[in-house]
Amino acid sequence: MATTPRFRCFDPTNSYAATPDHPRRFSTTSNSTPRYYNNNNNNSKGTMGISANSEPKIITGDAGYVLEDVPHLSDYIPDLPTYPNPLQDNPSYSVVKQYFVNVDDSVAQTIVVQKDSPRGIHFRRAGPRQKVYFEPDDVRACIVTCGGLCPGLNTVIREIVCGLYYMYGVHRILGIEGGYRGFYARNTIPLTPKVVNDIHKRGGTILGTSRGGHDTSKIVDSIQDRGINQVYILGGDGTQKGASVIFEECRRRGLNVAVAGIPKTIDNDIPVIDKSFGFDTAVEEAQRAINAAHVEAESIENGIGVVKLMGRYSGFIAMYATLASRDVDCCLIPESPFYLEGAGGLFEYIEKRLKENGHMVIVIAEGAGQELLAESRLAMNHQDASGNKLLQDSGLWLSQKIKDHFSKLNKMSINLKYIDPTYMIRAIPSNASDNVYCTLLAHSVVHGAMAGYTGFTVGSVNGRHAYIPFHRVTERQNKVVITDRMWARLLSSTHQPSFLDPKEVAKNKGEETETHLVNGENHLEETASATPKEVGNQQATYSGN
Repeated sequence: MATTPRFRCFDPTNSYAATPDHPRRFSTTSNSTPRYYNNNNNNSKGTMGISANSEPKIITGDAGYVLEDVPHLSDYIPDLPTYPNPLQDNPSYSVVKQYFVNVDDSVAQTIVVQKDSPRGIHFRRAGPRQKVYFEPDDVRACIVTCGGLCPGLNTVIREIVCGLYYMYGVHRILGIEGGYRGFYARNTIPLTPKVVNDIHKRGGTILGTSRGGHDTSKIVDSIQDRGINQVYILGGDGTQKGASVIFEECRRRGLNVAVAGIPKTIDNDIPVIDKSFGFDTAVEEAQRAINAAHVEAESIENGIGVVKLMGRYSGFIAMYATLASRDVDCCLIPESPFYLEGAGGLFEYIEKRLKENGHMVIVIAEGAGQELLAESRLAMNHQDASGNKLLQDSGLWLSQKIKDHFSKLNKMSINLKYIDPTYMIRAIPSNASDNVYCTLLAHSVVHGAMAGYTGFTVGSVNGRHAYIPFHRVTERQNKVVITDRMWARLLSSTHQPSFLDPKEVAKNKGEETETHLVNGENHLEETASATPKEVGNQQATYSGN
């Protein structure tokens, strides 16, 4: 006799213990009408402001345990009904033991500790819960992509749609065209598994994108008018700030709407998370440009290949591509200032490498050397629609400076080739590694929204997916730490100088130099005595292994 496979899971009495910040509610009352609530206790500071009740949810425990929790719909909407998770009847997941995540599971931000270290900051673990706060037939979800392109956008869109459709039985999903302004200025695209079936094989985003256009009041009005109750927002730090304001406005109005984000940036400059999707693809594709530059440079006398890679404020792509390539002689990033003329400068190093090897390859991030560009001072106050400073082309500037320098030296002629693959890199489809990562991110964010969490973004923290409050991924930008082991590995690979300031070189000339530990051991000593908040801020900047 055939039996319907059922999902094996935790005992509900153990997995959903009540806490003061997350009360236990197991009502199974069905309600097919969208529910909106007035919350008179939340005072708005305006449609673009943050409500008065936006303080972080902090839960503390023994031994210095700190949970930076994310908001939940039940925090401001009383007596929300809950429903059994449809996954328990899904035959695809019936073989999984204990698939549902315990409500008390959390992910540690710092995993390298000493025996006396406090437990430190944690985030709520991502994954499906036994009870959900949305009836699948009542869900009307929407997806929007904002900002610049990045490999993997279409994969995330596809997997959100397929996750909602196949895991939870949600069939009403809309794509918002053209970024934030699409909420009130463009049409929507009905999304089904058939529509998104093969979009992961394409670059870009099928929904289109734009910068700016964020009008909180109009966006939330559109969400309310369309009856949308789940909003999935893909974008960088500026987009996530916008998502945070949208969440605050939904909460101020008392809307039963889950607002969830997936952080996107090709520069990998979002703090807390291990990496952003598309980064692996960008580094892999950058290898093609570096290899081309190396072939050009070594095929001709005194050949120099200059490759410009993306990295407005953070040089992660340039650093990792350099380490992966091993053909690069010099890597220039925004976090490590350099100079051109004089002893210890870039020109002197180029001359040395050409005499030794007959060729060299230079990788420069787009944000490197901006302080040296005289023209950049004229553009310092100019911004794009997302609020990013408009930068000068550092690659072209450096190439011309190198040509000008050697044209003045009759003793050495050079052949320089400049390659700029930046927009080619971000427009390609994601590779296999990023496709898997995008799938996990998409499924994690769907599980969170269905479980009633809101005002959060999702990401991998020390290899485990977690729900992170918006403010933690928007408060600062992650940067390469040039006193860290990873940067030391790069210097060891390229043998490039540290490019200390000429005044410092003169000051330290003839003095005995002191050998310092690479920041890593020192980092642990500092964090051992730091407060939980300081530990979080330090760990966000620490990128070493």
